[in-house]
Amino acid sequence: MFVKLMNLMMFVFTSMAVFAQPSSSSNKAHWQMIDSNTRASFRGLSVANENVIWITGTRGAFVHSIDGGKTWQADSMAGATHLDFRDVHAVDANTIYLMAAGPGERSRIYKTNDGGQNWKLQFTMQDSAGFLDGFEFWDERRGLAFGDPIDQRLYLLTTNDGGNTWQRIPPENIPPVLKGEYAFAASGTSIVVQGKSQVWIGTGGAAARVFHSKNSGENWGVANTPMPSGSESAGIFSLAFRDEKNGIAVGGDYRKPNEVLGSVAITKDGGQTWALIKDAPLEYRSCVAFVPGTKGQMLIAVGTSGADYSRDGGLTWTRIDDAGFNVVSAGAMTSIWAAGPEGKIGKLLGVTIK
Repeated sequence: MFVKLMNLMMFVFTSMAVFAQPSSSSNKAHWQMIDSNTRASFRGLSVANENVIWITGTRGAFVHSIDGGKTWQADSMAGATHLDFRDVHAVDANTIYLMAAGPGERSRIYKTNDGGQNWKLQFTMQDSAGFLDGFEFWDERRGLAFGDPIDQRLYLLTTNDGGNTWQRIPPENIPPVLKGEYAFAASGTSIVVQGKSQVWIGTGGAAARVFHSKNSGENWGVANTPMPSGSESAGIFSLAFRDEKNGIAVGGDYRKPNEVLGSVAITKDGGQTWALIKDAPLEYRSCVAFVPGTKGQMLIAVGTSGADYSRDGGLTWTRIDDAGFNVVSAGAMTSIWAAGPEGKIGKLLGVTIK
């Protein structure tokens, strides 16, 4: 918990319009940087489609575009300047969920049905030991949120009515964590869903494991991975699945962002077993995402020391540059976005699938 508290950075953020800077003429993979005119630390990112992009961060801040990033609107939620929105899920231009991470009542879930003009508080953590790490949705109404262990069990919530009610999954249905095992709220992507009922959660600290449910979170199993662990700053930071069998985990040690420690592992059996990609040159990476429309072959991974892409499902990687981001999301090859510290936003250009 101490590690998480140290990461709750606070910056002032004011409402303004934001516009993209001209991109480079290079044909090589590169980031077109967006001037957000803010020092908010961004960790939440959701690309609903090629037009709708939502980015969230510290001091209740959010930035969004409904025209594919041509223009942006930025704002902060009234009365929420003490909150850190670590995760966001945009269903479409009107329906958006926000998740705040923090100790106790700072962990919250909000929803808007009018594109962010008005927000409804759906959930507030009542347990002082609670700390939400991320959430995901199978569709507009069915979702699962999770947080750090309470009494040695991950804290799991489900909704079947669009967030109007959130119910805690009985702790006895979840395998116990090891002492010192928890999850990271670095990008909101240590949880991922697939199909109508599959969900996976990655952990770190004392162990880097993957919890898996095949029935929408009702019952769970857990699998070991060869990812780095054993310290409070190491483990799995992000998961992505292209289908119900093939997935990838990235991570490392965020306190050693420039060290290559074995930060990529893949599964071909739905998360039952994981194999380390030993030749992957990636340092610490906080987020990984499949790019839709590439048959599961194109991946983007980002972290504070740089970004990389893979054209073969994660077996080999090509460096983009050393620009540091916390989170990445893709709606298509033409809509790959990343966000990070001090208001950094970028759109990836110049990369193709061969």
